Amino acid sequence: MKPIIKVAVAGAGGRMGREVVKLVLGDPELELAAAVNRSAVGTDAGKLVGLEACGIAVTNDLELALAETKPDVLVDFTAPHSAVEHTRLAIKHKVRPVMGTTGFTPEDIAELDKQCKEAGIGGLIAPNFSIGAILMMKFAAQAAKYFPHLEIIEYHGDQKLDAPSGTSVKTAELISEARQELRQGNPNEEETIEGSRGGYYNGFRIHSVRLPGIFAQQEVIFGAFGQTLKIRHDSYDRAGYMPGVKVAVQKVMEYTGMVYGFEHFID
Repeated sequence: MKPIIKVAVAGAGGRMGREVVKLVLGDPELELAAAVNRSAVGTDAGKLVGLEACGIAVTNDLELALAETKPDVLVDFTAPHSAVEHTRLAIKHKVRPVMGTTGFTPEDIAELDKQCKEAGIGGLIAPNFSIGAILMMKFAAQAAKYFPHLEIIEYHGDQKLDAPSGTSVKTAELISEARQELRQGNPNEEETIEGSRGGYYNGFRIHSVRLPGIFAQQEVIFGAFGQTLKIRHDSYDRAGYMPGVKVAVQKVMEYTGMVYGFEHFID
């Protein structure tokens, strides 16, 4: 029988954080150790997410929660400006961070990897926990070997703070590992409205759409003589990310060092 994994959730009152709390409370292999949120302090975490009371009160002090409850894993869906500090706090207390928050630079990741190895624990920074999205990224990287001309279009709601999305950036990185830089389009191309061609990455473009009513979609469009190929993934509900979150919580217990990208946890 697998040992039960104790999980702390940061951003427990947020849209993704609530789903994580529901996941942990409903899974016999997981145990909720702490629920951290800026608001709703003192509220029972179960009640916060529409379930029965669980006996865990929401707190707004992450470090104190980590020190007192000693969880195995911290799952964090907060904001980019707090992501690095929350990760450092988790490592300081030898809690394995599973970060669904964007905003990490390559330098941040390298430093956090060093800290994890010194602490003898694993960590994960994942722009996307959807297994379908990970497969979309992997398929796109494979296709880029044969269709080097491509563009990425990602769609999110108008309240998303970062553009392009972490998922599109990770997709672009994986494509660039499989494809040499190729500057696409007409060399005399001119933007009559700045930014209309999207963001430039390794020779191709990333376009970010932000509109009300959209949840999360991404497509990678490949073009060649006489044909196109489109690889697309659509998310309709945050609960769809939870199977991936559980895999991450379990797999991070087996690693040492900071892993960037959930695809490394998917065989």
